[in-house]
Amino acid sequence: MSSKVASFLKINIQLISAIPKIFCFLPATIYPAQSSFFVSEILSYKLNFHKSGMDIKNLKSNSVKLNNGLELILYKDSTMPLVALHLLYKVGSANEVNGKSGLAHLFEHMMFQGSQNIPKGMQFKLVQEAGGIMNGATSFDRTVYYYKLPSNQIELALWMESDRMGFLLPTLDEAKLKNQIDVVSNERLERYDNQPYGLAWEIIHSNLFPEDHPYHSVVIGSLNDISNSTLTDILQFAQQYYCPSNASLVVAGDYPENIVELVEKYFGEINSNGKNSLPKFIADWKVTGNKITRYEDVQLNRIYLAWKTDKIFSKFDARLDILGEILTGSKSSRLQKKLIYENELVQDITANQFSGKYDGYFYIIATLKPGIDAERVKEIVISELNSISKNGITETELQKCKNVTRSGFIYSIQNIDSLAAQFNSYNFYLGSPNNFEYELNEIESIQPDEIKSAVDKYFFNPFVELQIVRNKKATQ
Repeated sequence: MSSKVASFLKINIQLISAIPKIFCFLPATIYPAQSSFFVSEILSYKLNFHKSGMDIKNLKSNSVKLNNGLELILYKDSTMPLVALHLLYKVGSANEVNGKSGLAHLFEHMMFQGSQNIPKGMQFKLVQEAGGIMNGATSFDRTVYYYKLPSNQIELALWMESDRMGFLLPTLDEAKLKNQIDVVSNERLERYDNQPYGLAWEIIHSNLFPEDHPYHSVVIGSLNDISNSTLTDILQFAQQYYCPSNASLVVAGDYPENIVELVEKYFGEINSNGKNSLPKFIADWKVTGNKITRYEDVQLNRIYLAWKTDKIFSKFDARLDILGEILTGSKSSRLQKKLIYENELVQDITANQFSGKYDGYFYIIATLKPGIDAERVKEIVISELNSISKNGITETELQKCKNVTRSGFIYSIQNIDSLAAQFNSYNFYLGSPNNFEYELNEIESIQPDEIKSAVDKYFFNPFVELQIVRNKKATQ
């Protein structure tokens, strides 16, 4: 699936499938169960979305900047009495320094520990009782907090989020930190250390990216760094990055006419004292071609291949998205057809482009059937890439992938909360929230020879290979 919206969905589907967790946002907690009211509202919204005849390529928002630097992005849609709020802080694990990995995700957890005006544990309760949902999440590049509520509850979300932005830090203490260090450490053990294949992405990132690269460590951080986090670390990190001038707030849906006044009322008094800084690293680095074998107590062997590519929305980014679709996007895709259905060598295989603010890479993962040699699978993968380099792809093949991508793109923005998130994402990565048409045009304009050129550019360079092999010997 090619669009960044669709990639987000696919990545989260992978989360459910327990493949990688490092690309995606790490949610602070599991979503509360949606009420039947909300499910019906969402379905109705989707139906009305189609009926409205909305031109999705030209969704327009309005932007206002408060005096304290907070960007406000507004998208009006009164189709249903729903409103979504999406607050994005321009900070993620990429902003951490050596020895302090996991701080961004840990602080995201701390932001659910109550503030001066909202006791610990009340945030979810208040939103649920109002018929809404909320959560927060952290990725390499950003930290987000989001809500979806009945329209008449919008001030609840504005009040809660502004209270968290402006009046949280004085309430943090050692007991809250200790509690959340335990929670995050357990999360790390459950999702990474004690999960089959759970450390794969940490190994790949540490071998693919240099030590001083923003993506060298996984978002959740090392267990040692998490455990050694201090209250001073948390407070300094928060004061540096979690301020109005380093954030953008999207309000989408059926909001009241005086929405700017309301946002000013709740957020306007919060000062911007932060001194955020971008990561410092050498962008022009090369992969050394590491091959790693790790022995684990898994049922099936798995092989991971990762090539250095480029960052999000760069020249080749959409082409690589399409390449992933061509290789493994459907039953008739090249590698699925050859490895799963014709030769019956693998249980599953997936190929995707990961791209972030500072860099990107393309990965292929295959879970092998019992007794199958990983080298045999790798040879077929490399052979297919060689074939594309030599012969290119067909127009029919490309058009099919474009169609799948377009439908995935449209589907992904049918929820008002997903739409709000996408406005914020475009604003963060492209400097403007209204880039739906830009992204679709990027995909539509791709020609067959551009897929070939992407293969030629990236896939004949050294790459990282990780094989996870069923427990022949001790892991460490």
